[in-house]
Amino acid sequence: MDILRFLTAGSVDDGKSTLIGRLLYDSNSLLDDQLEAITKASSLKSDKELDLALFTDGLKAEREQGITIDVAYKYFQTKQRKFIIADCPGHIQYTRNMVTGASNSDVALILLDARKGIVEQTKRHTAIAAFFGIKHFVVCINKMDLVAYQEDAFHKIKEEYLILAKSLGISSLFFIPMSATQGENVVNGNNQMSWYKGQTLLELLETLPIKNLHNYEQKRFQVQYVIRPQSEELHDYRGFAGQILSGVFKKGEKLKVFSSGQCTEIKEIELPLDKTSEAYPPMSVTMELKDAIDISRGDMLVGAEENIISSKIIRAFICWMDDKQRLSIKKRYVLQKYAQQSKCYIEHIENFFNIHKSTYEAPKEHLELNEMAEVLIRMSEATCWDTQEENPKNAHFILIDEQSKQTVAAGVFKSFLEC
Repeated sequence: MDILRFLTAGSVDDGKSTLIGRLLYDSNSLLDDQLEAITKASSLKSDKELDLALFTDGLKAEREQGITIDVAYKYFQTKQRKFIIADCPGHIQYTRNMVTGASNSDVALILLDARKGIVEQTKRHTAIAAFFGIKHFVVCINKMDLVAYQEDAFHKIKEEYLILAKSLGISSLFFIPMSATQGENVVNGNNQMSWYKGQTLLELLETLPIKNLHNYEQKRFQVQYVIRPQSEELHDYRGFAGQILSGVFKKGEKLKVFSSGQCTEIKEIELPLDKTSEAYPPMSVTMELKDAIDISRGDMLVGAEENIISSKIIRAFICWMDDKQRLSIKKRYVLQKYAQQSKCYIEHIENFFNIHKSTYEAPKEHLELNEMAEVLIRMSEATCWDTQEENPKNAHFILIDEQSKQTVAAGVFKSFLEC
């Protein structure tokens, strides 16, 4: 059974948590103790109606304020498919959490309030989801009960969103009018919108085609830890532990170390309690190699015959996430991709993305919180990358401030530049 990972995004109070609660409740995916706890919590409220949002808003501050702060992950399945849901916060100050959800999802559910239509956060979340590789967008026009289920209200928002989607290059796009609170077009059909002839949300999610989650062609194994016991029993043992990012690795297969270019052969592939003849993503393994060559944390093992391109200068798309200081040209940062860290600086802001117009504009000297742009990054050492279309596991990274050690930006590789 395949797994579909999707996120809910949109502005605050558009009903994201309620929608997920409705999905879980109407699909009978809740345990008895979960339902009992939420029923009890709902009874303390003035209206005493079952508050579906409480199924995902687990933090005390979230329940007190009626908002989502952190990314909440929920899991359920039907006869057709398994699902992993990322409920992302709508408030602008928690946009960084939206980036986390987008980088690990296949489908974006973009919620809009039928009364308000497209707002700034709708545009921002749509852009982030598109730039971080999400291919399928389901636009859930929620709270249709508050506009008397009017067909005109639905089509007006749909036409506006189509313009936004075209500007961002989104091609796989679906629109569903719904009411999460009333359960219209979420799991069950609707009684109030006979003019809508399409699928319910769950029906669409069960049948939406998704590409394979993992790339099994390009071999990418980044070393996270070097195991060197130097004990009497394991005096000469040297193992390289990490997670398979992509590709299939087999015992006896020849590999190449990036960036030294040295070649070796896989002697053993070890699991926590056993050995295996082959490993594939997302397995975490320890590899013992035939030759004693210099390999350190952050080094990448790739196929011996693969032509790996690298450069010290890359073009990337980033979202700035620091609320204390803005991005500065030429300031030193640390670029981290899994276990690999490289000192770097932003050489140039090439194209600034205007969230209001959904267009690229002339470069700026700085980026403020939640602003996005294409930038040129110069690193202290050459690094190998794959494009997001080819291999997203080797395309994403974060930038870390050298002084504060805080994550200040998330990015995705676009292309190399010659040094």
